[in-house]
Amino acid sequence: RATMKSLRFISAEAFVSNSELARRSLSDVAHNLFPLLFKASYLLEQGEVIHDLVENWPLADFNMGKLLGTTVDYQEDLSHRTCSVCLESCLTGLRDYVLNHPSPYVKRLKVVDLTGIKDVEVQFCECKKTMGRWARTKLLSKLCLELLVYLQQTQCRLDTSEISIDVLIDLFVTERNYELVVQALLKKCYCPLKICCVAFRSDNLALQKFFYIIKLTDPSFLRKLEIVHNVRLEMEHLEILFNSIHFPLLMSLTLPARTFNVQRFTATEERMLTNIGEKMGKMTQLTELSMSFSILTGRIQKLLRPLKTPLKMLDVSNCSLNYADMAYLANSFHANHLEALDLSGHNIPDLYPSIFFKLLSHSSSVLRSLTLEDCNIQDTHVNMLILGLSPCQKLQEFKFLGNPLSSRALKHLFTFLCELPMLKNVEFPVPRDCYPIGTTYPIDDASLCRFDHQKYESVAEELNLILLQANREDVKASTPLFGSYDAAVQETNSELGAYLVKSFKETLEKFTTSLNKMS
Repeated sequence: RATMKSLRFISAEAFVSNSELARRSLSDVAHNLFPLLFKASYLLEQGEVIHDLVENWPLADFNMGKLLGTTVDYQEDLSHRTCSVCLESCLTGLRDYVLNHPSPYVKRLKVVDLTGIKDVEVQFCECKKTMGRWARTKLLSKLCLELLVYLQQTQCRLDTSEISIDVLIDLFVTERNYELVVQALLKKCYCPLKICCVAFRSDNLALQKFFYIIKLTDPSFLRKLEIVHNVRLEMEHLEILFNSIHFPLLMSLTLPARTFNVQRFTATEERMLTNIGEKMGKMTQLTELSMSFSILTGRIQKLLRPLKTPLKMLDVSNCSLNYADMAYLANSFHANHLEALDLSGHNIPDLYPSIFFKLLSHSSSVLRSLTLEDCNIQDTHVNMLILGLSPCQKLQEFKFLGNPLSSRALKHLFTFLCELPMLKNVEFPVPRDCYPIGTTYPIDDASLCRFDHQKYESVAEELNLILLQANREDVKASTPLFGSYDAAVQETNSELGAYLVKSFKETLEKFTTSLNKMS
């Protein structure tokens, strides 16, 4: 659907569409028109105009989220367009803002906020080349170092001594860009562009390197910390992290798989868990917690009870929770505030159906996202599930991949889902009757694609027809077999794959060495 444009915006598009004329005329443009021209240039992917607009930016702040978001002149939100041409032009323009001398404007810029950029699966920019979070991290670090080298070579003949610009960014660091980012952070105090890390994600990084770089980011300003794939952080390391570094503003924490494993708990590890819980309790802003694929049986209360702020997002997928854990969650003060909940990998119908529905009831007034993948939800449970979901009128997203549901049960469930007014995204499983008879759940990766694709397409068509007949074309229904889209993984999948192969090879070598010793 075409978004209405004001006459001002149409005029701005006409102005920037002639790149050469626009660039020549910038010195005659009123300051308050720069944001309008920036959004128009971004929409039309006019890289050279974007560069010059940023190079001569006359205002005190430059906030990408606000500039590209919904505006009076053009309501379409462009912040999800991570167009490589536009973003590179923007960042090189920022570097040249520092070097541009003499400038037609007084240099007033103090804050650049790049955190409003959203990485999404489908890109609408014409160039079709994206610049993800990892690449933005690399480019900004590279430009900061280049700027320092240039200033040293010219012996600061340019008057840059009074320029100090905070550049707010969500950093994404892996082994491949680690050295570059470390150098940029180490020399931050000498550079006119000051990298300010608001959110930090780390994948494929040795633990020692993670500990080193996280201290360089100035953790006192960190709002989001994601330690995700192939960072071998275990409970003792997490305790050291929390004992040595304070995160007073941290709102969101994601821990890697197997951080906790209560199967081998000793008295020392019980003490560690208590200490970690207490440290998290001092993070008064913490409202989002993800600790999937850990073993936390019977320990959820010990970990979450010290928290003084209710959680709005909780991911405890595949954490082997027992009845006591679920009962604590259902009766805790967190339950009434949970906007996003992931309980995937738990046999909910058999282990704790009533207490789960109690938890759902308590969170129903605020719940926006619910994920119940591989939860053994069968046809006989669908009516009960509908009953539990009925009060969740704010639900926007429901994911239930990997459950043994028939085509008939899915149609029944979809008929109900049409009634949830705010629902936008549904991820549903391949129907059980599309798989060969005798297929067991959870389905292993090798068997996941061995289903009747023609029959699945037919069922998917019927499900979409149910949505269409209920006037719910706004709901996207899909079956991402290998999980939801992750922009970070997508951007670094080659490095991730290489790391996994290397880890597998090291494991095989250790195993072979052990066998040789035994023989």
